[in-house]
Amino acid sequence: MDIKIEPGWKEQLEDEFEKPYFTSLTGFVKSEYAAQKIYPPGKLIFNAFEKCPFDKTKVVILGQDPYHEPGQAHGLCFSVPDGVSLPPSLQNIFKEIKNDLGIAVPKSGNLERWAEQGVFLLNATLTVRAHQAGSHQKRGWEMFTDKVITLLSESREHLVFLLWGAYAQRKSELINTSKHLILSSVHPSPLSAHRGFFGNHQFSKTNEYLKSHGKSPVNW
Repeated sequence: MDIKIEPGWKEQLEDEFEKPYFTSLTGFVKSEYAAQKIYPPGKLIFNAFEKCPFDKTKVVILGQDPYHEPGQAHGLCFSVPDGVSLPPSLQNIFKEIKNDLGIAVPKSGNLERWAEQGVFLLNATLTVRAHQAGSHQKRGWEMFTDKVITLLSESREHLVFLLWGAYAQRKSELINTSKHLILSSVHPSPLSAHRGFFGNHQFSKTNEYLKSHGKSPVNW
């Protein structure tokens, strides 16, 4: 199956695109876009991969679902396009960056600038129906994104995986901790951020680890 995706990722994932589950997933997603309002726009489903090539990835942040309200989702977890108000979890991420590194909270929630530095912003499910959180879960996306995490763990070295909340933390079993760093905490949502997201200093810890392995730090 010819999936339009960044060439480095395409090379890594070619076999996955031919598997029966992915064929079934593709049929489901196409039918949903034809009949329903689905986010993100079709051309941005693989935006995280486009903005952060396989061999440039240094940090992985894992989300669960795309945003499901108009104008928010653009294929990068936690990120929103320029001009869109900051969702609560993203506000809390920026607050912790300010607390940790002294960087002022930006006006834009567009995290493409992180992706272009090697921060892979992956949602476990890459599409969603408008106004229906979780509506495309258990259709095959998780199998695909688990494979993506496994490939990064097996084929790369000295990556940082930021796993926020119980859902993301379950993915730790896919990651080889002898050659990668996992930083876990509660989710940055307003429901949990005060129970350990604030004060986790994971942005500075990420940069310290990258520098210790000869990689450039992220300008958060």
